[in-house]
Amino acid sequence: MTMEWVMAAGVGACAMAWGFSAWMTRRIEKAVPRAGRFIEVDGEQFHYVEEGNGPPLVMIHGLMGSSRNLTYALSGHLREQFRVITLDRPGSGYSTRRAGTAADLPGQARQIARFIQALRLDPPLVLGHSLGGALALALALDHPETVSGLVLVAPLTHPQPTLPPVFWSLAVRPAWLRRWVAHTLTVPIGLLTRRSVVKGIFAPDVAPEDFATRGGGLLGMRPANFYAASSEIALVNDDLPHMVRRYPGLTLPIGLIYGARDRVLDFRTHGQALADRVPGLKLQLVEGRGHMLPITATPRVVELVQQVAKRVRSGQANTQLTPPVALANK
Repeated sequence: MTMEWVMAAGVGACAMAWGFSAWMTRRIEKAVPRAGRFIEVDGEQFHYVEEGNGPPLVMIHGLMGSSRNLTYALSGHLREQFRVITLDRPGSGYSTRRAGTAADLPGQARQIARFIQALRLDPPLVLGHSLGGALALALALDHPETVSGLVLVAPLTHPQPTLPPVFWSLAVRPAWLRRWVAHTLTVPIGLLTRRSVVKGIFAPDVAPEDFATRGGGLLGMRPANFYAASSEIALVNDDLPHMVRRYPGLTLPIGLIYGARDRVLDFRTHGQALADRVPGLKLQLVEGRGHMLPITATPRVVELVQQVAKRVRSGQANTQLTPPVALANK
């Protein structure tokens, strides 16, 4: 009888946690509503925000993020010169990822390539931040016809043996346990730790007070977003070694920028290591800054976008570039 009572209590607690997570998800989505439009690509609904006019610029956010991470500060500076298209990656923000849809880097790159084709874009300049940078690289390697140049902002470029501490909660395997954690524990734990998580992602910079809402931070707490991010983390190191071997073949214009004090992805391990493998590529450092450069060093990121766009227009490859000077904090 005691064991039956314990089992019943456990089932009841799980049901309560599941219901609470669903209720909080509705509250989060009310506080941070959809901001763009949808397009169906291979059965998935891509949510994206389109602003401005000019040559196309596609922006790809990082792990547990959304399009709001990039539209928060960057779009207002770029939409006067570019047609800025900022997407929610499959499974993130308000884009869907159905059961069985690939979460690995090649699979996501293929989906984004088809998204670009579905919008009938001339090969766009692609900006990728963090994990979005790894996807931008995969896009250029596997679908070069869909990309004219890359702007890599604090990108993941090499295998990461251990997760950054701020993302340890994502290390959940197998898939059934990941789904259970997503729907029962993610929201309660997220409510308790969200300030420390945001602090860790921005460190040593200070996060804006409205990052949770206007910057989309709250969306990452939803069960589906947690499940998608945890699935990506479980697979990402499988594909990066093969990508690393192919980096020397990249010839399109690339800009690479990192915060010198990034505590999520070390600029030596990921930034300089990439620059060492791509002919002519130079790493630009922003002194004193951390991982969230699109928000904390917006003018410098905008400047790099403009530099790479100019190289695209003139047909310059990386081997033709004059090495840039290291960027100071601004």
